[in-house]
Amino acid sequence: MSLPSPSAERLPALLAQSAALHRHLCPRQVLGVRLGLLAGAWLGLEFPRTDKRVIVFVETDGCFADGVSVASGCWLGRRTLRLVDHGKVAATFADTKTGQAVRLAPHPDLRARVLASRPQGQKRWPAYLEAYQTWPDEALFAVQPVRLTLDLAALVSVPGVRTTCAECGEEIINERQVTGPGGQPLCCSCAGERYWIPG
Repeated sequence: MSLPSPSAERLPALLAQSAALHRHLCPRQVLGVRLGLLAGAWLGLEFPRTDKRVIVFVETDGCFADGVSVASGCWLGRRTLRLVDHGKVAATFADTKTGQAVRLAPHPDLRARVLASRPQGQKRWPAYLEAYQTWPDEALFAVQPVRLTLDLAALVSVPGVRTTCAECGEEIINERQVTGPGGQPLCCSCAGERYWIPG
């Protein structure tokens, strides 16, 4: 099977970039890069991005997420990548200008099909690595246009907006404060959304 254009010409360089982050190339990195390139084609946008027009919601962390970042140009540090940890190798790409969004995931039977088609004696890892690089997009991924259930503008926020939590005194950026009793700004932790407790 051959790769569809235009990802075929860009794939080797993007895979090398992803592999450099991990010091090896694994099947999930390949899925992340391929999925990211396909998302760009579906949105009609050039990937990887150098601006903040696209926000990506990845549904798992690890190698897959890095592959998505390399292909899309969307990174946690640029505030264009969000982890929604559902433990799924899937991602939703949203165009902040048009509101158009698309969710992509490997076909549920992909791994079984790869194993069924591998040459006799080939181990799973190299079979996945080869298939994910060479099979066409439609054999790898399910693509679904979606509507987001959150406010993209609120998620992006306004640059430079800062406040201080009335309870702990820590600075809050990106309009992530919660209005507490008496209208006082509280950080999410002091408002009860704490993922940690003092040790």
